[in-house]
Formats: sequence, C-alpha cells, structure tokens
Amino acid sequence: MTNTSNGKYPTFAELQQRNGNLAGTSWGLFPDETRGTPSFISPHAVLQARDCIRAGTAFGLDYAADAFDPGMSLKRGAPRHTIYSSHPAHRDDYLDGYFLQGSTQIDGLRHRRADDVGFYNGTPDDRVEAGTPELGIQGWAEEPIVGRGVLVDLDGYRSAHGSSIDHAAGEPLTLDLIHSALLEQSVALRPGDILMLHTGWCEWFLALSHGHKQDLRESRRATGIAQSHEFVAWAWDNQLALVAADNFALECLPAVPDSPFKNTAPNDHGMMHQQLLAKLGMPLGELWKLGPLSRYMRSTGNWDALISIKPLNIVGATGSPANATALV
Repeated sequence: MTNTSNGKYPTFAELQQRNGNLAGTSWGLFPDETRGTPSFISPHAVLQARDCIRAGTAFGLDYAADAFDPGMSLKRGAPRHTIYSSHPAHRDDYLDGYFLQGSTQIDGLRHRRADDVGFYNGTPDDRVEAGTPELGIQGWAEEPIVGRGVLVDLDGYRSAHGSSIDHAAGEPLTLDLIHSALLEQSVALRPGDILMLHTGWCEWFLALSHGHKQDLRESRRATGIAQSHEFVAWAWDNQLALVAADNFALECLPAVPDSPFKNTAPNDHGMMHQQLLAKLGMPLGELWKLGPLSRYMRSTGNWDALISIKPLNIVGATGSPANATALV
C-alpha cells in the first residue's frame, strides 16, 4: 500500500492501476488535495535550495506583459496601459484587455479539463467559473511555489553539437534530448525540483519581424516537448513540482502524429496538457524568460537556482503571470 503521509507516492506505472476515474491520476494523494505537484516541495527541499545561491544575483524570469504582440495565440492580445491623474501631484493607472496568460505565465489546475474524466480531483464543472475558489490560482499566490530550480539548456546543447533547434518548423523536442543535456550538464534531479527547459524559442520569436510573427501564428507551429507517455511518466516519477519552458505551449504545436493522447484528449488534438494539469496536478510554465539565466549558468557551470513563483492573487483564475525570480 502506498503511504503518502510521509512523502512516498505511487510510481507512474502504479497510478495506472488505480480504480475507475482515478486511474492515471494523482487525485486525492496529496495532503492538500488542491495544491497538486508543488506538494512535492518539502520544507527540507526549500532549505536545501538556499545552497543554490552562490553569488547573490537575481534574475527576473518574466517578459513584459505586452512583449508578445502579436504572439502565437489567436485570441490573446496585448494589454492597453492607461495612466490618469486626479490632480497635478497624482498618477494612477490601469490595464484593459489584460489576458493573464498573454506573456510569461503559469497554468493553473483549472486551465485544462480532461476530456475523459473532468477537472483535477473530480471538481464539478459548475464549480469552475469566475469567482469560485476551487482549483483557482490563488492557492499558489497565498502559498507561493518556492524551491530548487534546474535549468536544462536544450538550445545550448544542440548548438554545441552542431544542430540548432529548428524553430521555424516547430521542432518536437524528445525526452532523449532532455536526458542528453542533463547528462552533459552533470545535473541530478531531486524530488520537488522546478524544471526549466531553455529552448531559445522566445528570443528567436521576439527577433522576428511583425509579419513573420503573424505568419508563424497562422502556421500553428511552435517548438516544444514531443508528446509521449514517457515524458509524463518521467516528470511524475522524478516528482517534479512544475515544468516550464521558454516557448509558446511547453509542448510542441501541433502534437506529434503518433501522440498517445489523441483519443483521451480529442479537444486538445493530442496535446498532453490534460494529462499533466487535470490528471497529475502539475502546473506548467510557458513563455519564460530563460535566455539571460541560461547564459549566466553556462558561464558558471552551475545549473540550479532558488526559484520563487508568486502568481497574482485572483480567486478562481485559470492562470497568471508567473512572477518568477531566480536567485543564484
């Protein structure tokens, strides 16, 4: 029998043996059932993460709220910023059209509903609406996600080996590539780690002309992790708290032709967001600003940092700007 009270959890293979709608899910396994995989970060792991601070340097990991204008999303636009004054000594401001996932973001657990079993922990559909707290991003705002972050420099690895990532084609990035980069960096993962995948996509995209950005958006192609059961199992079995990347959707777009999730996630056309968010409770980070941090880490040979993620405290939000900081 699995004991979750002392931090021992089923393997991914064992999750598949759970009964009924629980099969393949982490529903009900964590002490706080709504927190998801950030529960893997123990107080001891947070204290250990202090050792990642070697120089006392901080890196902000968020792009500007209006950086992706246009971006890859067909619906999210850039916010409009207005400053107003009530008298000569006063200034105040507000945003219109602010899509909470329009730039650097963290996906909350209500961002995706699994087509076959529903929202995380079996949360009823009618409890996932504006103003209701169930699975809302406010849980991670009130108790931020803080721990050891590990950056895997996929862009640097591929460039060093003479084969740059093909962002124009929306190249799928395999688990084998992640393994190879980790091995070359001599980094070992620990339970509760925050995984950051540096692909170079954001810097590549932001350097394109306005017209090329629009063309890429219409093509619906973007570099990302190739969909596979193996990646999902690896992320769970390593007890990752969160997976983030500097690309549009974390995973590649469109899904690979042989995606194993085409039948279970038809509304997402075989993407694995539903498996990670709605079934495992694993938050995802997208459009993170990882270039400067990656270059610094390569110069030092140290690939870990203390990471703090503090979403906006908006009750019931499906996602939020990541408000992520790396201390190295």
